[in-house]
Amino acid sequence: MMATAKSRGLGKGLEALFTDVEITVGGNRSENNLSFDKREMNDRVVTVDIHKIKPNVGQPRKHFDEQKLSELANSIEIHGVIQPILVREVAGGFEIVAGERRFRAARKAGLKELPCIVRELSEEQNMLIALIENMQREDLNPIEEAEGLAKMIETYGLTQEEVSRSVGKSRPYISNALRLLKLPEKIQELVVTGKLTGGHARTLVVVDALEKQLAIAEKCVRKNLSVRELEELVRNDGTKKRAVKRAKNRDLTHLEEEMKTILGTKVNIQHGARKGKIEIEYYSREELERLLELLQTLRNR
Repeated sequence: MMATAKSRGLGKGLEALFTDVEITVGGNRSENNLSFDKREMNDRVVTVDIHKIKPNVGQPRKHFDEQKLSELANSIEIHGVIQPILVREVAGGFEIVAGERRFRAARKAGLKELPCIVRELSEEQNMLIALIENMQREDLNPIEEAEGLAKMIETYGLTQEEVSRSVGKSRPYISNALRLLKLPEKIQELVVTGKLTGGHARTLVVVDALEKQLAIAEKCVRKNLSVRELEELVRNDGTKKRAVKRAKNRDLTHLEEEMKTILGTKVNIQHGARKGKIEIEYYSREELERLLELLQTLRNR
């Protein structure tokens, strides 16, 4: 398992990856024969044959906008690749750690070589940096982000707290992101293709029945509903039968929304004449522990 200190270091951002990099100017460092001394090559910007570079199999980003790639390729044709890509040495060449979009655009532009920073990285560091770079650039759609976070937990045994520190996001953010993977594939595909946003997806997670989720999602796309409009639709749909008996007043609904934001999960308040109750939903043992820790923190303030 990754040490906590390392998690915090990665969470500081990509600037930490490029600190004290010595830049070598000139064409005498072509990497075509892969014969450099590793100590000489590590943390330097070197020129690498583009055919020796291959995509990262653990790259969390799966979808690349072809139009934006073409625009970047046009810019590269004029100005070249301004920011080197980060790679690590593997058998037969180099694997991209960060910068696959630049790599793809450079191929489109017909470049034969690319400026690269070569780093010795473990599999875990490789995957973490690839995820962090995409998250910081906001290049991932919400499903890709959730899949990347889930992989950190499943493959490397990290806790949500460690993932939170690694990527610089709060635990409720991580928990809410992971819940998107519980949505049916059809709804996930709507998010991946941009027909639904992450806000839409998070709203749909709280809908209980699968058929109802799909029906509401399709209606949302068909009518081009905003997140606020979708929230209203879900709220009304879920309380239709009870609304005949007693509708919640605005203050109570607003309080529910505030608690939902603080706790990062669905909250239901039932208020009677003399007493009531608050229901807080959780979806796993780990999420229950997170909520207990959060409530404990609030009590100690």
